[in-house]
Amino acid sequence: MKFTHFDEKGRARMVDVTGKAVTERIAITEGIVKMKPETLKMILNKEIAKGDVFQVARLAGIMAAKMTPHLIPLCHPLPITSVEIDFEADEEKSQVKIKTTVKTTAQTGVEMEAMVATSLAALTIYDMCKAVDKEMEIDEIKLIYKAGGKSGEFKRT
Repeated sequence: MKFTHFDEKGRARMVDVTGKAVTERIAITEGIVKMKPETLKMILNKEIAKGDVFQVARLAGIMAAKMTPHLIPLCHPLPITSVEIDFEADEEKSQVKIKTTVKTTAQTGVEMEAMVATSLAALTIYDMCKAVDKEMEIDEIKLIYKAGGKSGEFKRT
């Protein structure tokens, strides 16, 4: 097996994307933050002492997407053209679903940027609410869609 991030001598290397076509790329990821019902109510009523949880988590996620090449070794810096982060509260399950969409026009995809954004948005929710609910769980962070590039389209079923 030939590894793409190591040369023939076993040294780490960044993959050379010079010959790859510049195409529009999109990645959509999701994650879940599970919590106590009272915590979710406090978030929705904007009663968390640290402020508007969703707005701060959105900003953290956007910033994280832009910082991905500083966090993931050998990840290419990309000209991100759009980051959208949405939150869907499910009071019946007492959880928040985070959905992140990242776009670029480049030679490589933005899956990692979307995953990092979703992860940091989830961690920010935890950080902002941990004073009232230390039992929160971050779960199910996954790629649900990607398009662009040689490998084409992926849709999670």
